[in-house]
Amino acid sequence: MPSAGKWFMLSGSVGIVAGVGAIVFQFMVAGCQYALVGWFAGFPHHEAVAEYSPFPVASTSFSPWALLAVLTLGGLVAGWLSWQFAPEASGHGTDAAIDAFHNRRGEIRPRTPIIKTLASAITLGTGGSAGREGPIAQIGAGFGACLASWLSLSARDRRILLAAGMGAGVGAIFRAPLAGALFAGEILYREAELEADVIMPAAVASTVAYSIFCFSLPAEYRFMPLFGDQVDFGLTNPVELLPYALLALVLVAAGVLYIRTFYWFHGLFEKLPFATPIKAAAGGLLAGLVGLTIYYASGRNDQLLAVLGGGYGMLQSAFTDIDQCSLFVLLIVGLLKILTTSLTICSGGSGGVFGPSMVIGGCLGGAVGKVFHASFPALVTQPGAFAVVGMAGFFAGCARAPFSTILMVTEMTGSYRLLLPAMWVSTLCFLLMRRWTLYEKQVPTRLQSPAHRGDFIIDVLEGMIVEDVYQQGRRLETVHEGTSLNDIVHHLAETSQRYFPVVDDAGKLVGIFSAEDVRSYLYDDTIWEIANARDVMNTKVITLTPEDDLNAALTRFTALNIDELPVVSPDDPQVILGVIRRKETIAAYNRRRLEHKISD
Repeated sequence: MPSAGKWFMLSGSVGIVAGVGAIVFQFMVAGCQYALVGWFAGFPHHEAVAEYSPFPVASTSFSPWALLAVLTLGGLVAGWLSWQFAPEASGHGTDAAIDAFHNRRGEIRPRTPIIKTLASAITLGTGGSAGREGPIAQIGAGFGACLASWLSLSARDRRILLAAGMGAGVGAIFRAPLAGALFAGEILYREAELEADVIMPAAVASTVAYSIFCFSLPAEYRFMPLFGDQVDFGLTNPVELLPYALLALVLVAAGVLYIRTFYWFHGLFEKLPFATPIKAAAGGLLAGLVGLTIYYASGRNDQLLAVLGGGYGMLQSAFTDIDQCSLFVLLIVGLLKILTTSLTICSGGSGGVFGPSMVIGGCLGGAVGKVFHASFPALVTQPGAFAVVGMAGFFAGCARAPFSTILMVTEMTGSYRLLLPAMWVSTLCFLLMRRWTLYEKQVPTRLQSPAHRGDFIIDVLEGMIVEDVYQQGRRLETVHEGTSLNDIVHHLAETSQRYFPVVDDAGKLVGIFSAEDVRSYLYDDTIWEIANARDVMNTKVITLTPEDDLNAALTRFTALNIDELPVVSPDDPQVILGVIRRKETIAAYNRRRLEHKISD
């Protein structure tokens, strides 16, 4: 199959599964929310304007004790699922997918996305403070990896399909297909690096997944941005970039606090001598206590319950009705969301960190916007715009993914008018937070990625050919194809040569065998006079010509795990000129690397 057709079919298949997975996952979360936190606990659950649920709004009165019971039970069940069937499914799934890309040859167990879906649906559906990007990213990534394994594709192809599935899931669930495609290539690295090979497959997969997910929605929600089409802010004055720069400083401080808090709790829960289900239940209970404490301390302000659950309803208010959100509420939700998210996910719950990051950044951005609007009303006329920009800048710095985050926020809000301040703040946050990342499994650049180990040897060997390395005068013993196995066995004891080209009467190369190939016959001397070289040789000879570059030689040595390759005439591949050894190629590489060091 031509390469373009191959990747179109594979990426499309991944997109179909990611889209269907997003539908199933969304339905499961909505069902759990309706039955448990809605009907049973009466939790006033608010969502974004385009967040569709097939279930009615529960009218049960709010019961704090029921909410605590649901959060505790949700943590217990989600933690048990991960602990019992797939420990890698706990925590935030995007980091697990990144780890599989860099360190596990793109391999993900087939059960992992299934368990991740169930555990995350329970965590989110019972009011846990977590996001949806981690679970859906691992669903898409898991299928991409498994599809590549089922088709016996290479490790490189498996990694590409893994990343494409990750981008497709994110593009579908957040209704941001372009951002999903870019997210797949950008989230893998800590620095300003991009995995270019995954962009086009991810774009195909993300488009398919987004289309399938959107067409599953009622017509009025179909293709609507997640936060509706009423978010229409813009940059009113170039001088407004100064308060946006100060917003970036606030976001950087909050981002560092978020990351340190998150991994402090992660280390704390790891040290506790309890099983994962118990720790996850404790995390859910503590998160619920934090939410209820601030709820009652504030006089039962429903908005403050956004520290639990997804919190997108709070973001919707910050975008479209920020006057109804007090500065106190915005600050408390932004800061306590850090605590409840850490308790939910680090204890063993299952969910992503993207959604909570959006809420934290958006609320803190809205709070900064209200302060500047009160102080400089003529300059900052749209405090809600700071919430949108804060959402982009915060996650861009924490996740080390500025460009995909900018696009994702603009697609989620349906407006590109804030693209300039979003780029400004996201870039500042990205540069100022170089030492911190929310995804521990990211590597700085492609150079440090085990997935690309060996790629950069090619640059060192560029311009060198086989003729420069192999010893043309070396004596090479060949074996006639009719030589008996008896003669071959006795000859092996008299030579140190390991690989033996086999030639015909005309001296033309017809095969090759190694000493290891003959060793299997040593204990069966009854066939020594019957078998000959033709019976033990391999007719599929991998050869090189003197004009081949050393990159090709090194690649074949590595792929076949052999130590010698025949060098043949470029005019006649059956005329053998000699052999090139792996150690000669490595020695040439070391010499060239030393030359580069000296010249530098």
